[in-house]
Amino acid sequence: MNQEPMSEDNRKVRTHVWVKGRVQGVGFRAYVEYSARQMGGLTGWVRNVGDDTVEAIAEGERATVERFIQMMKDGPRASRVDESKIEWEEPTEEFERFGVRRSM
Repeated sequence: MNQEPMSEDNRKVRTHVWVKGRVQGVGFRAYVEYSARQMGGLTGWVRNVGDDTVEAIAEGERATVERFIQMMKDGPRASRVDESKIEWEEPTEEFERFGVRRSM
């Protein structure tokens, strides 16, 4: 039986994202959680870190994770993202869904 190789877009990947700016008190975490669930196939979490940073981990197909990263950089209308840091990691498939974690 011949198995087609998975395309780059369908490969499972994991990203760790930090965005800094006006990202607290503007519904940023709820926006990220809702958007991630709407994209489908993503698992992970989002949380506040310190006063001006939101951190998230997302796992899923590469194309969807790349859309997730762009969504984090754009943020909801009331927010303003001044800086972002993206790290690619090995997927662990430890999460069952995408949710909000308690702030640090």
